[in-house]
Amino acid sequence: MIINVLKVVGPATLAFFIGLIISTPLIQFLYKHKLWKKKSVAITIDGREALISSTLHQDETKKTPRMGGVVIWGSTLLTICALYLVAYLFPSETTRKLNFLSRGQTVLPFFTLLIGSAVGLIDDLLVVADRGSYVGKGIPAMVRIGIVAIMGFIGAWWFYTKLGISTIDIPGGGNLDIGLWFYPVFTLAMLALFSGGVIDGIDGLSGGIMSIIFGAYSMIAFFQDQINLAAFCAVIAGSILAFLWFNIPPAQFYMSETGILGLTTTLTVVAFLTNASVELPIIALPLFLASGSVIIQLLSKRVRGKKVFLVAPIHHHFEALGWPSYKVTMRFWIVSIISAIIGVIIALI
Repeated sequence: MIINVLKVVGPATLAFFIGLIISTPLIQFLYKHKLWKKKSVAITIDGREALISSTLHQDETKKTPRMGGVVIWGSTLLTICALYLVAYLFPSETTRKLNFLSRGQTVLPFFTLLIGSAVGLIDDLLVVADRGSYVGKGIPAMVRIGIVAIMGFIGAWWFYTKLGISTIDIPGGGNLDIGLWFYPVFTLAMLALFSGGVIDGIDGLSGGIMSIIFGAYSMIAFFQDQINLAAFCAVIAGSILAFLWFNIPPAQFYMSETGILGLTTTLTVVAFLTNASVELPIIALPLFLASGSVIIQLLSKRVRGKKVFLVAPIHHHFEALGWPSYKVTMRFWIVSIISAIIGVIIALI
């Protein structure tokens, strides 16, 4: 038990300190090259003028760099490489134990993190570019959705053919084999979580919430004796906390797409590897609240001709009501902790 705890806590601590170390030069680089969004939000997702959103964001005056997510996947990558090299160069029972990269548990989520983060990085670079047709826009939304759908299909194929997994766990009802329906279910879950990426909109909000979610799945994996996966999730949580150190108000950089796209797609894989996908809407409740509020807003404006929220996603609605951004962030953290605890309890019953 003790060695398993060390295997989870040790790499997570290492990832946190690596993240702190690489953050300072990254921040200096981002500011030196002015890698922030050049234009404030002007148009809503349905093509209307963004009167409230433009006043909340003020990207033109804030000049806060994007691509802080590099700290998250960068420190995760460096931690995995460091522990792998130590196990290879200095083979022993301890070093082999600390190396948590394994085909059955961590290879798929690790590569999902890298691919999703790389796509997000391209999007961020287009957003901060000084010229070109995609300045301030990045990769078109439908293209990003298509890429995530392809990632979801490939992930489902890996689960179904390589890992032999085609079931979902129904709390209190056992495993349900859904056969080939696993493909659309997995893909839709990844798309749903990707849509929850709109949570990345206030200083400290997404970092706190995502660290709580991955911490919850680390706990689930640990009690399922998937120690390598538990260590992987803990490392991501540690990396996010390093990012959060510099993202709490006033943020020195934003997570942006290179962070949130990689994290949401990876979270899908982790949820299905732990067979805790049904609990996902509970554990990741703030993500679903954020994306759900956007959907409700769009449907209401189209059907009823008026809005439900002052502005969507819902965290900006509370800002528009007059809540200070730090109050919105901390209360969402509290909601995230409570929902994560409930989800973990349900998953482990």
